[in-house]
Amino acid sequence: MAGSTSRPRVDYFYDALIGNFHYGEGHPMRPHRVRLTHHLIVNYGLYKHVNVYRPKQASRDDMSAFHSDEYIRFLQDITQDNMQDLISQLERFNLGADCPVFDGLYEYCQTYTGGSISGAARINQGCSDIVLNWSGGMHHAKKGEASGFCYINDIVLAILELLKEHSRVLYIDIDIHHGDGVEEAFYLTNRVLTLSFHQSGGSFFPGTGHVNDLGAKSGKNFSLNFPLHAGMDDASYESIFNPVVNKVMQHFQPGAVVLCCGADSLSGDRVGCWNLSIRGHAACLEHVKSFNVPMLVLGGGGYTVRNVSRCWAYETARLLNQPISDNVPWHEYMDYYAPDYKLHVPVSNMENENSRDMLEKTRQKLYEALSQLEHAPNVQMQTSQPGTRRTPDSLNVDSDDEDWDDGETRPRARHRRHIAEFYDDDDEGGDTLDTERLGLKDFEEPPSDDEL
Repeated sequence: MAGSTSRPRVDYFYDALIGNFHYGEGHPMRPHRVRLTHHLIVNYGLYKHVNVYRPKQASRDDMSAFHSDEYIRFLQDITQDNMQDLISQLERFNLGADCPVFDGLYEYCQTYTGGSISGAARINQGCSDIVLNWSGGMHHAKKGEASGFCYINDIVLAILELLKEHSRVLYIDIDIHHGDGVEEAFYLTNRVLTLSFHQSGGSFFPGTGHVNDLGAKSGKNFSLNFPLHAGMDDASYESIFNPVVNKVMQHFQPGAVVLCCGADSLSGDRVGCWNLSIRGHAACLEHVKSFNVPMLVLGGGGYTVRNVSRCWAYETARLLNQPISDNVPWHEYMDYYAPDYKLHVPVSNMENENSRDMLEKTRQKLYEALSQLEHAPNVQMQTSQPGTRRTPDSLNVDSDDEDWDDGETRPRARHRRHIAEFYDDDDEGGDTLDTERLGLKDFEEPPSDDEL
């Protein structure tokens, strides 16, 4: 990759139809935020510095590299017209209030997933230093079920694509929610290291990502979690993110990095409870960029849409080394940025509940895990067959209430177990993955609740 002060080769995947998909009235997830981001990228002139591509839609075979055939078939067949006849399957695959059936659902999945897989292929071909797909980043989806507004896990599929050419791939998640679906998919492999910084405690979704969940078998110490409390601010975040990433890069030496850049970690998010500024959020991407390793940059959560678009447009500029004005350029979606029409917004005065001692203790725990890694681990891959975890239930949100925040206390109708619950510290060995295929669907699943 070009140095951080020179111009990197950047590809940008965007489909103009993405903003037409709608989860339904009152739902916090709004694909329209990707359209808002695109219009800022265009009107700031940033599009001149990227290669713009419309992604090829992911095929059923593409998505079946990770997801079960019956789940993909269900997503393809389900509609609002026939869903009342398929109640048992809706429950089985966890579609409901949080993951609703809406017009064009399968096409929506094909679109955002296609951008991530295509972006990974561009990196594999050596064509790009950085690839952007702000519509991607659906990190909660599991092999055989939807979860947390996510249906297809484009991140897992993109990582599988990258593993065809790269011995090791690093996944970093700065969404406020734990990247449970991605961690679970690679919990037993030493070729993918997952690193998630996320809100923890209480009933905050998804309730996983504990500091002691470190991976198992060949993947022991390759799943790293930094659980945090409410009020996380820029200074505290930088104090943990930079040194931990430095250590990970030193020990793991990845050939490519995938980032989930959920903007629900920003101050003022209608679901999140942190206090990061847009500059503080972007500083994470800039730090990763400084290592000159190819990057696949994806979206994720983010529910105050006007701030999501601000953040991702600014991060596009920083990755391009292009300064942009704080004054939002005039365009058709200008009203979203009223009354000040500024790119950056102030953070709040909320209390930071993360003490220095707590942050240092967790950081040292991750350092200890990293110290046990072999430098640049071998290319043999051992991996889990993803099962399922806790799933969100209904949200009752007024679509016009931008200040809505329930502290992310989504009730869980049923307990889905974390794969970490099936392994203890002494459990070693495992099945070897066919690295020619790099699919996960043939591996044994963790035991079901009924079998325990």
